[in-house]
Amino acid sequence: MRSRRSAKMILGVGAASLALTGCGGGGSRPELPPASFVAAKEGPGEDYVIGPLDQIQIHVWRNPELSAKVPVRPDGRITTPLVGDMPAVGKTPTMLADDLKLALGEYIKDPIVSVIVENFSGTFSQQVRIVGATEKPASIPYRANMTLLDAMIAVGGLSEFAAGNRSRLVRYDKETGKQREFGLRINNLLKKGDSRANVRLEPGDVIIIPQSMF
Repeated sequence: MRSRRSAKMILGVGAASLALTGCGGGGSRPELPPASFVAAKEGPGEDYVIGPLDQIQIHVWRNPELSAKVPVRPDGRITTPLVGDMPAVGKTPTMLADDLKLALGEYIKDPIVSVIVENFSGTFSQQVRIVGATEKPASIPYRANMTLLDAMIAVGGLSEFAAGNRSRLVRYDKETGKQREFGLRINNLLKKGDSRANVRLEPGDVIIIPQSMF
């Protein structure tokens, strides 16, 4: 009887220690290489792709009546003089300008069209989404050279009961077409100033922050 009780106690202690281990870190997920707080050399990001709810300024040279400031509707289209409805989501400003030029060419000779994006929302593939135990979960437009620290500042940091060091980053790998997960140590970054916990973000990243269980 005594040996059975001892075996049960050992199993119980082992299970508890495993549970505590699981609460402390990001598990077996790989971690991304650290990024500096300030980039040594700033560089441009990927070409901006127009998304729903962007505000667009269309300018047609010498044709002010065809120039307009228009919103991109939730269905991804814009409405402009003469052209009517035209898909805009998924195009760069240059691509949209070329399409407008082609459409307007039926009415005026050799139109010169420029497209300027004024208020940015972007597509989901160009946003960074932060969800879970943060002060204000949000989708924020990706900026060139953005890091984890930038994203956490944008959402006001962690909530009171966040388990920051158990957070994970979900990233779509364009080369393999698969989704990958990486461990994050947000507590170390924000509360200890550990620069090794700051990582570079990419467009489309999703940051998931769980709550602490105790």
